[in-house]
Amino acid sequence: MDVRGLGAALLDLVLPGGCAGCDAPDPGWCPTCAAAIAAPRRVRLAGLPPTLAAGPYAGPLRTALLRYKERGRRDLAGALAGALGSGLTGAAQLVPAPSRAPAARARGGDHVLRLCRAVADARPGVRVAPVLALDGRAADSVGLDAAQRAANLRGRVRVRPVGVPGDGLPVLLVDDVVTTGATLRTCAAVLREAGVRVDGALVLCDASGACGS
Repeated sequence: MDVRGLGAALLDLVLPGGCAGCDAPDPGWCPTCAAAIAAPRRVRLAGLPPTLAAGPYAGPLRTALLRYKERGRRDLAGALAGALGSGLTGAAQLVPAPSRAPAARARGGDHVLRLCRAVADARPGVRVAPVLALDGRAADSVGLDAAQRAANLRGRVRVRPVGVPGDGLPVLLVDDVVTTGATLRTCAAVLREAGVRVDGALVLCDASGACGS
């Protein structure tokens, strides 16, 4: 981290609050940042279940996600959950994409699971089903291309035997960022093999460049 990034991280810790996506004093999202994430958009990558992103991996969403995920700003979970949940139209079961155990420990917990719970807290009829697990052989996916990401996950995502969705509510996968789609494809395939119908997916940020209206 460079000096500027370190300074920003320290300010986030010392002066929490205000807009999630910029330095405005507004709680949640300021009007400018809110306008930038006003409508979810479809992610058009082959092989994915119908997937909605709150916005691109840029601007206020990227800023807020990095503050939340890497700088310990758990107070931003509510604002991010509001953006993530904007693609919901009713009751659903949210299945968070699994995190690597070392990464979750370093961040003080599973950040995607925390987001799912924040969405459920704010929306009646939404439940969280953290049934996917990632074994210790999976490496950090940063810097991997699409084929490498798929290979990294192959055979390493499993369904826990307890809490598998099955009461008729739509099942939606949830992740923070979609890049190549490898994680969502793998998770959807593993759930289907376990007899779970996957109806769609929600992500905060699209980093694939395949977002449409």
